Formats: sequence, structure tokens, C-alpha cells
Amino acid sequence: MALTYSAGSLVTARGREWVVLPESEPDLLVLRPLGGSDDDIAAVFPAFETVKGAEFAPPEPSDLGDQRAAGLLRTALRVGFRSGAGPFRSLAGIAVEPRAYQLVPLLMALRQKTVRMLISDDVGIGKTIESGLIASEMLAQGEATGLAVLCSPALAEQWQQELRTKFGIDAELVLSSTVSRLERSLDLGQSLFDKYPHVIVSTDFIKSTRHRDDFVRHCPDLVIVDEAHTCVVADDTKTGTQNQLRYELLRRVAEDAERHLLLVTATPHSGKESAFRNLLGLVRPELAHVDLDSEKGRKLLARHFVARKRADVRQYLTKEDGLADDSLAERTAFPSDRYFKDETYKLSPEYRALLDDAIAYASERVEEAGGQGRREARIAWWSAIALLRSMVSSPRAAAQTLRTRSAAAVAASAEEADRLGAPLTSDSADSDALEGMDVAPGAETEEDAGSRLAELAARAEALEGPAQDLKLKALIKHLKALLADGHNPIVFCRYIPTAEYLAEQLGNDPETKKRGPLGAKTVVKAVTGTLSPQQRIDRIEELAAEAGGDAAARRVLIATDCLSEGVNLQHHFDAVLHYDLAWNPTRHDQREGRVDRYGQKRDEVRVVTLYGEDNGIDGKVLEVLIKKHRQIKKDLGISVSVPDEMSTGVTDAIVEWLLLRGRQGEQEALFETESFQQSFADLEKDWNSAADREKASRSRFAQRSIHPEEVAREVAAVREALGGAGEIDTFVRESLNALGAVLRDSGEDFTAQVGGTPIGLRDALAPVVGAETVERDRPIPFRSTPAVARGEAALVRTDPVVGALASHVLNAALDPQADGARPARRCGVVTTDAVTTRTTLLLVRYRFHLTLPSRNGEKQVVAEDARLLAFEGAPRNAVWLPPERAVELLDARATENTAAAAGERTMTRILDQLGEVRAHLESYGDDLAAELDASHRRVRAASGEIVRGLSVTAQKPADILGTYVYLPAAPSPVSASAASVSAGVSA
Repeated sequence: MALTYSAGSLVTARGREWVVLPESEPDLLVLRPLGGSDDDIAAVFPAFETVKGAEFAPPEPSDLGDQRAAGLLRTALRVGFRSGAGPFRSLAGIAVEPRAYQLVPLLMALRQKTVRMLISDDVGIGKTIESGLIASEMLAQGEATGLAVLCSPALAEQWQQELRTKFGIDAELVLSSTVSRLERSLDLGQSLFDKYPHVIVSTDFIKSTRHRDDFVRHCPDLVIVDEAHTCVVADDTKTGTQNQLRYELLRRVAEDAERHLLLVTATPHSGKESAFRNLLGLVRPELAHVDLDSEKGRKLLARHFVARKRADVRQYLTKEDGLADDSLAERTAFPSDRYFKDETYKLSPEYRALLDDAIAYASERVEEAGGQGRREARIAWWSAIALLRSMVSSPRAAAQTLRTRSAAAVAASAEEADRLGAPLTSDSADSDALEGMDVAPGAETEEDAGSRLAELAARAEALEGPAQDLKLKALIKHLKALLADGHNPIVFCRYIPTAEYLAEQLGNDPETKKRGPLGAKTVVKAVTGTLSPQQRIDRIEELAAEAGGDAAARRVLIATDCLSEGVNLQHHFDAVLHYDLAWNPTRHDQREGRVDRYGQKRDEVRVVTLYGEDNGIDGKVLEVLIKKHRQIKKDLGISVSVPDEMSTGVTDAIVEWLLLRGRQGEQEALFETESFQQSFADLEKDWNSAADREKASRSRFAQRSIHPEEVAREVAAVREALGGAGEIDTFVRESLNALGAVLRDSGEDFTAQVGGTPIGLRDALAPVVGAETVERDRPIPFRSTPAVARGEAALVRTDPVVGALASHVLNAALDPQADGARPARRCGVVTTDAVTTRTTLLLVRYRFHLTLPSRNGEKQVVAEDARLLAFEGAPRNAVWLPPERAVELLDARATENTAAAAGERTMTRILDQLGEVRAHLESYGDDLAAELDASHRRVRAASGEIVRGLSVTAQKPADILGTYVYLPAAPSPVSASAASVSAGVSA
């Protein structure tokens, strides 16, 4: 008859030791290798294979390590933990180390039975990490069984990559380009969303009535909505059909009161209070109508809403936050400021003449169409805007627009003309459908204008190059200045032809041996909407790789607004140059936010805005919209969106003035025209109102539901169980040094060449840093910040390079026969002046069996923890030291040599007597289990149903992984003589 093994117990099978997992049955054991990961889990049939109970073997007394052995073994062990016993089940297993402030939304979520959150932290703070933390924790606990992320198709692959690499969540992409392939594998009558539990879904694809009903019926029980502000409508404005369809989709998803819903956006207001209320109504219906000025309303919202700006989290868990000291203080290195510089250029005489002729043509067409009907007038209007915007962008964009038929020309009504013409010529802040919006719009609206437009197009083409295109000449000048100061800039354009034109003019061409104006060591590449989202990321990585590690090499990226949202560029670029002004300043903020975010190494991000002094458009847009937006952001510390219709009203007035001037010559100044003054007054009123509301809401709704003391308590517990950044830095440096790597310091960072390390470590590192890096002995950069670029390693426990190193160190410590250097050992004897009596330090691994109740049933889990326990004297009469004293012993340094034979005898005696301390170890394990139980209940305090049935039990016996004896150093002769004199005087 087969023996029954409880969850958490040790068994021996297939020549190694395993931990029994809760999924086991009497006739089928589910096992995880001792010290292994979930990837190594195996099933064993005891009836067919030999399975025996096991106890962890004691260390070999002859295999003694030095003074570093205990600390290195402890860290290597803790880095390998992938299943924490604390209330945050997922933190041990994810490949990202969250900042302390990023735990606040997670703590808020764990206090709700059904999680409903609006996460509105500022750009660059880490909303993706915060929502990923909640999702991974809920899946780990069994509170959710499936996940759907609704996002723009341009961001879908990035979400997929983030979830897979950082949180271990494999999600299928459900896009218009993938759905046919996915549906071919379905069974008859099966839904896509039943087959694939985790999905990344294009909001614009799934919102259509054809797909929406199936999604709503089979929607996973956890939904994350990215850029959620684009999915709501305001009550008092005309909203496009697209927003209405998105809102209808979300409203139906949110109707299920049992569904977890995370809404993510940096701009919850978008300038409209009613849109904000509708957004809150998706979180909880009563929030759409509750009085948010009342104490009751604020408390209700505080449970579901988190909105912080950088100043709130730049320094966190300090005495200023109400803590007793700064021992847990965390400082996050956001860039401190953006340095703005507005640079002007003038048109060449030839370009000036071309623009005047184009304005005159557009003016004639608008005046002529005005007498033909409203439809014709709107078509002519959008054609005129397209022509003017392309003209001031670049000669190539102008030529393409002049040769292309207007999208609005096919419209059957004025309303259809607006729907077709607006997206290609405006810069709406609410548009999440940036795909295809960077193509040059058309200006041709009638057949008989072809020859005149063709003549203008030919003149535009002849102006290419810095001789006639003085805007390009100015760009070269300012790029040279940025590059000379050591910057790697991104140049943002409005249209694809402009980006391609700039890349041709600025880049080096190896085939023709043409050298660009920015120097032989400057690499220039363009990224536009002609590339798929993944191809854009690949192109950026190619640019970074081509520039290489040469300190003199520079990178210049030319991009359209297809990169202004979602793609994070802070690791490769540190300056932004606006080549084309956006007509909505929120777009500028989005562009700058790609580099001005957490992980940017420069303290100041340089922003250069290039504008035409005499083209009639740029200077007005800059003065009225861009500078106003900057001032509000400077005053509030956050960006406030300009209401789209107000921004459009101002730019329309500018265009009307230009066209009027084209018909009647120089007329009254723009700022004196009645239409402009009215439009600007409306804008000023609405924008100031939005800014006041935002300022008030940031004050009223500041995150107060979770006090910093609560976060500090949980952060301290996590660091106690898993280790902190300082411990990892010491571990990596000492381990690599001991293993023969070559380290070179660079401030807080360093590089390591591992060509001379044991073959086992090189094999472990090759998959994570690249075989070529290891084989060619290239330096591996180690950074003190968790936000690192590809090819760099972060000094955090979750980094793959740190994990590979820890796994090698741990395996070598457990195997006395391992080849090469072994930095960590399971025992050691150190003679030191850090103790006055013989002291023994034990590294003990505890296993816990957790029963975690959830609304989807109980979940049985086995988790591990490692603790240091120390006692003075003999094991039989042990005097146990407080935990902090045990940790201090890791820093004890040998002050005398210990003879090998004497050390082995001492260790043998201690190991033979360790049975005497077993009772204390078991009692300590029970205390730990009680602490863990209390911690789980504390974190979920507000949700009584979640903690009923929760239990934590320590599995016995605990494993003694390491035993280290510290012997007091003999007093020096001088000290002994002084002591005897003192004793004599005293006598």
C-alpha cells in the first residue's frame, strides 16, 4: 500500500529530493524539485516508481566556507523563492521589483471582494506595473481565473510582452489580424474567450456589434482597460460613433457586479466633468451621481481611485509621510524637470511664394464652395486644412498632399465630410486610433484643379534640401547642438512623408558613401505607421544596437505620432524635438512623456520646439495652445487636457484668418478678429475651469485610503522574506568576484566580464545575456536602478541575470563535488571579535502549507521562507539571540585564521548536537505561521468573506541549510595586560 504524503513534505524520487504539492492524490504525487521552480514540476505514480520520505541531509563538516559563506547562501536561497508565504502571493515569482508606492493600488485592491479600480497616476509612474501586480496577485490567489486587457491595437504587443516577461502571464493577441487564425482552432460552438483564458484585445476590434456580444457573454472575470478615458462619452458634447461604441462595450462589461475591473488612464478628466463621472460610473454606478464634495462621497471614491503625480512619490516612506524614521525610505529617480527651448525659422523666398500661392488656391476653393452648399463647403474646408498643414510640415508632405485626392471628397453630406476629414488633419487628444493617422492627407477635390495642383507639387519637390528648406536647415543646426551636448534625440513629425524625408536628408548611406550632416558616428532611423507595432520596436532596437557602446556614437530617431503613446523610449533617448507642432498640446505632452519617465538616466529632459516665424500658423498655435499648456502643467505639476472642441475652435479661427488674408491681402491682426477672440475666450474659460477642477480633485481625492504606515509594514515584511536591494548588490559583487569575473566600477553601477568563470555559470548566463556576450567576454552592465535597457542587468532579485547567478551559487553550495569555485558553503567556522562567546548561526528553510479561500473555492499552496536564527553556548543550553542580532552576524569578519582541523572538529561537535534545538526551530516555525496568518488577515481586513477559512501551517521538520560557528578572538597581549592592570587597581 502506497504511503500518503502531506503537502509540503519532502520525498526522494528519481535520484533527487522533491517537495509534495497540494494537487497530489494518494496514487499520483505532484512534485516540485527542492530549490527548483514551477517549470520543473513533475507527476510521479508511486505504484510504478520508488518514492521514499526524505529529510534534508546535514552539511559536511569538512566542507567549510569563509566569512561570506552564510550571507551568500542565504541570498542565493531567497532569490530562488518563487512562491512567497506572505499575503502577496505573486511577488516572489514575478520578474519585476515594484517600487513601494506601486504597492498602494495592490493593497487597495486586496481589500475589495470584487476589485473595481480607477488607476490614474501621472505619466511615467508605472500604471502598467501597478495593474499587472493586481492581475498577477489575483490569478495567483485564485480570485480570478482569466484576464482580458482592452487596449489600442498599437499597444497590444507591448502589453503581451510586459505580461509575459514581467508577470509570467501568457496572453493571446485578439486583433483583426489574428482572429481568423485563432478561430480555426476552436471546437464547434466554442468561444474564443473560453479557449484562451488570458487575452489582449483590440478595443476597436471588439467594440463592433458583431464581436461585442460574444465577448460580453464569455468575458474573463478580470478586465483591464488601458487609456480608459477614450472609452467614455461626455453628456454635453457631440461624440464620435467610435467613443460611443467603446462606452457601450465597457458599460456592458461593467454590468456584471462580480467582474473585476481595472480602468487605467493618466487623464481621467479629459477636460469634461461629465465624462469623468461616466468613467466613475463604470467603477461603481453610484459614483456617477454621488456628491464628491461630501465626506461620504470622498470616502466612497477613495476606496476605488488612486491618482498621484511624481512629486507625491519621488520620495516615499519618509518621516515626511508620518513614519518614525527613514529606514524604509525609497527615492525614485524621475527626471526633475523638462528644459523647454522654442526655436524659430523663416521660409526661403521660394518656399514663401509657394505657400502664398497654396493659401490663395485654398482660399478661392473655400469661397467658391461656400456658395455651392454646406457639403461642398466642408469638403473644401478639410482640403484647405490638409494643404496648409502639409505645406508647413515639409516639401515632400506638401507634394504628396497636392497629388492625393481628399478623403472628404467622396462624402455624401457635410457630416460625413467632417467624419472623413477631421481624423487626418486634427490632433484629437481622445483618439486612441493613431494607426493610419500619420499619412499625408489629400487636397484634391475636383478634376479640373489637377494641373494647378500638379504645378504646385512640382514646385514643392524642387524645394527639398537645406538650401531651400530652411526648416530642415534649422533642424540640422539644433540637432548638432543636442548631439554635441551628449543627447540622443527623437524628432517628432506629423506625417509619414516628412519623417522619411528627414531620415534621407540626415542619415549616412553606406551604399552611396553619402555622409549625412550629423556626422559619421550618428545613426538615424525613421519609425512611422508604415511599420507594424512590433516592427517599430525592432527598428528602435536596431538603432540602439547599430549605435553600439561607442561613447562617441549618437542615435537620432525620426518618428511620427504612432510612437507618441505607449512605447517607452527612455532607455535609448533623452531629448525631444518637435519638428511639426501638434494642434492639440496634449499630443506634445504625450511625445515628451515617452522619454520623461521612470528609468530615464538624465535628470533633465531637453525639449526643443521648432516653429515657423512667418508661416502664419505655427507662431499662433505655439502662443495660444502650447505655452498655455506648459504653464498649467508647471503650476499644477500634472498635465490638463485642453477640451478638443475648444482647441479646434482656436485653430479653425487661425485657418479662417489665413484664408481671409489670402483673399484680401493683409487685414486686421489675428488676435483682433472677432472669431478668434470669441474662440480664445471660450478656450481660456473651459481650460481654466478644467485646471481648477483637476487641482481640486487632486486635493480632494488624494490617495488616503492606504496610509504610508500600512505600506511600510508590508514593505518591511516583503524585504524580510525576500531581501532588499543592498543585499542583492553585495551578493552579486561578492559572488562574481569569488567566481573569477572581472568587475569594473562606475559609480553605483559596475560591469562584469564572466569569460573566466566556471562553465556552469557561463551556461546559466548565456540564455539571459546572449551566448555571444558570454563567448566574447563582453562586459555585462549591472545597474542600481530596476528600470534597465535590454542587455543590462538590474541589481534586484527578480532580474534574470541575478536569478541565474543565484541558482549557480545555490547548486554549487549544495553539491560539495561541484567543479570550480564555490562562493557559498553550508557551514563555516569564523574566529572574530564580533562575538565574546561561541555563537552559532543557523540558516533555516521553512515550508508552509497555506489554505487560501477565495470566491472560486479554496486554493492549497506550499510556500517557502528562509530565516536566520542564532544562539550562544552549547545547543543543549542555547541562549537564543534576537533576530536583528542574527542578521548582524552576516557582517562579522574574521580577525584570526582558524585552523582547518580545529574548525572541522568544532563543526562536527555542533552538528552532532543540533537535535537539541529542533524543538525551538519547530516552535519558531509555528510562530512564523501565526504571523503569516495575521498578515494575510490584515491585508484583507476590509473583506471578511476572503479571510474565512484561511489557515497557515508550518511543515515539520524544518530544513537546516547552513550552520556557521563564530568563535571569539583571543585578546591581544596588550589588551590582556591592560585588563590585568585594571583588575589590580580595582582590587
